[in-house]
Amino acid sequence: MTGSDVATRVIPCLDVAAGRVVKGVNFLNLRDAGDPVELARLYYAQGADEITFLDVTATIEDRATMYATVTATAEQVFIPLTVGGGVRTVDDVVRLLAVGADKVGVNSAAIARPDLVDEIATRFGAQVLVLSLDVKRSAPAGRERYPSGFVVTTHGGRTETELDAIAWAREAIQRGAGELLVNSIDADGTKQGFDLELVAAIREISPVPVVASGGAGALEHFAPAVAAGADAVLAASVFHDGLLSVGQVKGALRAEGVTVR
Repeated sequence: MTGSDVATRVIPCLDVAAGRVVKGVNFLNLRDAGDPVELARLYYAQGADEITFLDVTATIEDRATMYATVTATAEQVFIPLTVGGGVRTVDDVVRLLAVGADKVGVNSAAIARPDLVDEIATRFGAQVLVLSLDVKRSAPAGRERYPSGFVVTTHGGRTETELDAIAWAREAIQRGAGELLVNSIDADGTKQGFDLELVAAIREISPVPVVASGGAGALEHFAPAVAAGADAVLAASVFHDGLLSVGQVKGALRAEGVTVR
């Protein structure tokens, strides 16, 4: 999937809680980072290829706020919108698509009930379904349980599952996931660069697009993620804090010979 024939996508990610964009480090100490619709509009103007919204609290009372946010964004921003967080049923997908989402991300609910992946893919097609993976490196002692060295987590990385990250990614693809959003909990918010080993390991088994997430902090971090096998690069705090623009990231990728839109 990677290569000069397909343009690499640059995707700003907006973690939304109670109608505001929030950002933390390793999913902790969340702070306010602005209005989601305004930020989405800014990134669209900068040349973003897609926008990803993650409802990080995903409580019932926040759900209506999230629908309103997606609706307002879809009216002003004409690039694909992926929305994840709290998606538990096919009905949740119906509602999100109805308010303007193009793709829907599933994570915890798919881990709890893998059949959800089949149900969404069967009803809406693989192109709608993004499997979101929050991945941590396992302790060296855990190699028997997690042969790849990577474990799937939930609750923002606080809870380790019994799932080896590579095995779960492979299963989800077989069940119909059309894209993998691979977030390194270890790298998240550190601005030290993407986990290239993780990206490469997922790429090796994935015939579907791979989105690298977690750790972007400088222009030189993006091209190595593409070289490791990412079809798209996702970042949050570097954009929200105004450290980098989407255009600068695309320029840096172009300078390294990566095709961008």
